[in-house]
Amino acid sequence: MIWRALCNFFAQNIAMDLGTANTLLYTNRLGLAINEPSVVAYDQKKRTIVAIGAEAKGYIGRTPDQVTTIRPLKEGVIADFDMTCAMVSYFVERMVSRLRLFKPMLVVCIPMGITQIEKRAVIDAAISAGAREVKLIDEPMAATIGAGRDVHGACGHMVLDVGGGTTEVGVISLDGIVTAQCVRVAGDAMDEAVQHYIREEFRVEIGANTAERLKIMLGAAENSEELGELQISGRDLVHGLPRVITVPSTAVSLALAPCVQQIKEAVLNCLESTPPTLAQDILQEGLLLVGGGSLLHGLDSYLAKATGLTVKRDNDPLTTVLRGTAKAMLDLKGYKYVFIN
Repeated sequence: MIWRALCNFFAQNIAMDLGTANTLLYTNRLGLAINEPSVVAYDQKKRTIVAIGAEAKGYIGRTPDQVTTIRPLKEGVIADFDMTCAMVSYFVERMVSRLRLFKPMLVVCIPMGITQIEKRAVIDAAISAGAREVKLIDEPMAATIGAGRDVHGACGHMVLDVGGGTTEVGVISLDGIVTAQCVRVAGDAMDEAVQHYIREEFRVEIGANTAERLKIMLGAAENSEELGELQISGRDLVHGLPRVITVPSTAVSLALAPCVQQIKEAVLNCLESTPPTLAQDILQEGLLLVGGGSLLHGLDSYLAKATGLTVKRDNDPLTTVLRGTAKAMLDLKGYKYVFIN
């Protein structure tokens, strides 16, 4: 009992948004200290890790045969356990001394709808990284807390989190998720859709980083010419030579249309299953957008037209989930009912 109290007092506890696209970490002493891509570069010949995070992402599409760039999380869940453990350990060690006497507690947000086995994998990865204890919180709940909404009361709050691997929409009330929808269509699927479209329409193969840049700079929820065009380079599929093409914003919007449609359907399905009293609350309060994918141009107005709701994007949607996870970590007693383990 005394040892537990000492751990709680001296340990530098960590809140973690272990995302498909990016991993963010917050400690009670340093605040937001890490925000890096969830990527690991691994040398298969030497069986060693070459780089992790932002440096590893820069290697994508540029490595020799023996070096592979790995995204250890796919669609919000662990796809490569060993690489996830290595990545989490690397980030944790950057924030907490290797010579620490008191191991940190980790509060980790996870996607809705993942299996018990997948939850166990997250816990095991955190324990392997040096955590003494792991608490889990669902992403829609963390996002609602991070946006400053009162999750304890009986008023309903609706949040849409468009991340890297999953899109989740949920209605929150009385410390719980009343109804939710989760689709494994988000930022990564959008990047792949752009790559596929450029390949089919322009007969040019482009890398994942180039597709992401097109999505960020020219992507829109509705067909729009106002974002202009962008010159990119890739490999000509006919001649096999490097080629420069000019891509208009309308082409990127067309590529993203199926993904945007699925996100809209998830929101509508969630609304259909919402109890009438909470639906009245949502009509008054509106829909909250968070996550990197929510920055897609025009997504707020597109969803407003589809649902008839007021749609608001959080001021800093990239960190909303982490802020909520951190707030729950800093007040474990006050938020004890929101943890799912």
